[in-house]
Amino acid sequence: MILTVFSLSLLFVGGFSAYTDPHCIGGRDGIVHLFEWKWNDIAAECERFLGPYGFCGVQTSPANENKVVTNPNRPWWERYQPVSYKIQTRSGSEDEFRNMVQKCNNAGVRIFVDVVINHMTGAGGSGQGTGGSSYDADSLQFPAVPFGPSDFNDGNECHSGDLSIHNYNNPEEVRNCRLVGLLDLRMGKDYVRTKVSDYLNHLIDLGVAGFRVDAAKHMWPGDIVGIFSKVKDVQMGGRPFVVQEVIDQGGEAIKGEEYFATGRITNFKYGLQLSNVFRHQNPMKFLSNWGTGWGMWDSNMVLNFIDNHDNQRGHGGGGGVLTHWEPKPYKMAVAFMLAHPYGMPRLMSSYEYNRANDYEGPPHNGDMSTASVQLNGMVCTNGWSCEHRWRQIYNMVGFRNMARGTAVNNWWSGADYQIAFSRGDKAFIALNLEGFDINQTLQTGLPSGTYCDVISGDIENDRCTGKSVTVNGDGTARIQVCSNCEDPVLAIHVGAKVGSPPKRF
Repeated sequence: MILTVFSLSLLFVGGFSAYTDPHCIGGRDGIVHLFEWKWNDIAAECERFLGPYGFCGVQTSPANENKVVTNPNRPWWERYQPVSYKIQTRSGSEDEFRNMVQKCNNAGVRIFVDVVINHMTGAGGSGQGTGGSSYDADSLQFPAVPFGPSDFNDGNECHSGDLSIHNYNNPEEVRNCRLVGLLDLRMGKDYVRTKVSDYLNHLIDLGVAGFRVDAAKHMWPGDIVGIFSKVKDVQMGGRPFVVQEVIDQGGEAIKGEEYFATGRITNFKYGLQLSNVFRHQNPMKFLSNWGTGWGMWDSNMVLNFIDNHDNQRGHGGGGGVLTHWEPKPYKMAVAFMLAHPYGMPRLMSSYEYNRANDYEGPPHNGDMSTASVQLNGMVCTNGWSCEHRWRQIYNMVGFRNMARGTAVNNWWSGADYQIAFSRGDKAFIALNLEGFDINQTLQTGLPSGTYCDVISGDIENDRCTGKSVTVNGDGTARIQVCSNCEDPVLAIHVGAKVGSPPKRF
């Protein structure tokens, strides 16, 4: 089941995994999770918005056929109960998926698929999946794959008694037993690995650039290496980009770094810590050594986020994170994430739901099919939140692209909750959570000129639609950030300089 240390080291040399490159085109950085979006809607969004605004890629919801859950009625989590590896879900058909990937790649936007390979459906019951395939979870029969009883872990591997996980400080139990009752696949078996890798290879054949591996913590690292040893290179060249869901906030036996041989890990520490800062629970000035200085992993081995589809609902690592329900501090935390060079950022794009019913699926039509995303100008409607379309967020994607390859310089903290810093000679940001304004002459690191603040507006026809900042010949500028504004943040970069061609990436 577990490969040798030598075998693992072949895939993890010099501190970098072969699976960490997201294959972004020219200077782009950052992906957005278009949670529960239909394939056709993602294709349209790549062409009309994500490509032009400099996004690297999209994380999609799971593409494979899943169980249809009717009680409660079509919850979001039904997509994490596979029935087969056919590409047929509420998001659309395989033809629609193929079309989406092609259009997004043509727009310069990569597709990363959330893949559910640790398990199949929950134990018990039978029925048909979203693609019409039959299954019988009572007898462990999934004929559309096919998987049968010998393809699942049983009492020989799991010794918890009821085959479920109870003790998260027992790695064998976490990796061999059933996560919340989901039928745990026997990943040490070559046949199972082959069926999983066949699915991943099919997605690569359709043009995807990589994967988010759901519940990676619940699989042995050596088994994941075994799977990806059967996976081909992506069409853009090189190994697929892999992000593994490993919830490691300390205090448990399983550590995130155990999974570095097969890609990056999801950094759940990141959003929790920043949420504390921007909720005024930990001074912002301490962010001066943000990243590894806060006990987090190497920058090249993490995918960072403020919130995700699980923890914004209090699941998967717990709640406590900022979400779109608290827009002011949330936008500030996202702005800091996109301004700071540590790690690779992922944005969340949500839909509205009743927080008392955290199981609610996406906006839907009368027949429970997923409703299309609709737009009113730049704003999403029809129940879709679309945080990635908030000006304060998408303009910071451009900021990040402009600053790519530069370090944090000219750090300033005026009080516990006032900070500013530059990114080399490319960009500068100031944030204010104090009860009084920032009104200081600060070193921006930028060439002289007039710059548009991309938080309060844009640069259009060589004019600023929001605030502007004049940088002197020595790089200094008078920086003013009010404390009671809707957005107490100011951000400028060389792509939004008056008198120069505007750039986003």
